[in-house]
Amino acid sequence: MARRLILWDIDGTLVSCGPAGRLALETGAARAAGLACVPEVVMSGKTDPQIVTEILTAAGVDEETRARLLPLALLEAERALAASTDRLVREGFVHPGVREVLAALGSESGVRQSLVTGNLSTNAALKVGLFGLDVFLDLPVGAYGSDHHDRDCLVPIALERVRRERGADFSSEEVWVVGDTANDLRCARAAGVRCLLVGTGNGGRGDVASLEADAFLEHLGDADKALHLLLGSGEGR
Repeated sequence: MARRLILWDIDGTLVSCGPAGRLALETGAARAAGLACVPEVVMSGKTDPQIVTEILTAAGVDEETRARLLPLALLEAERALAASTDRLVREGFVHPGVREVLAALGSESGVRQSLVTGNLSTNAALKVGLFGLDVFLDLPVGAYGSDHHDRDCLVPIALERVRRERGADFSSEEVWVVGDTANDLRCARAAGVRCLLVGTGNGGRGDVASLEADAFLEHLGDADKALHLLLGSGEGR
């Protein structure tokens, strides 16, 4: 019986939500800072606090004011996304093979699945819940952008939570981060755990196929191959 802790990224890995996620963060920053024009920043692979801070910085907001406005901006981003559920469902979709892989892993008694994502915990739960993926995931032991602005700090938070809340210890070889960006790989490496990258993010395979992850898949549509990688030796491209 394989023992595994699988820590999933959301956007670009499990689902794609269209522009609603970006708009929610931009709206949060604009409402908090009273911005008439919101600068566009690269969001992929970053935590929500990092993204909002970059927006405010690009808008010329000074450091002290940024720190004061950040909690309000994140709260407003949560409100904006909650008000966008119809659009999320209409424009978003689950990536190929995701349901099958999550369900198959969920049937393995030694496997626990959760999230390591830059999304705020409330927004993360909303996204996976709207697409019915939350039933496969132990959300309370995940790690989120609301826990730390630095994605590299998130895996240790999840490991501590699963240890404290579920009484489960996993060795580094038993833990996988599954994501679609270089930042997912970096956060896995920072914690000394393994990483499977998929080519379903905004940048496609070109952004991640050449990175030295433990494994790479174009997508999760070949569920058997994904399961072999995550439950077996974990080596493959």
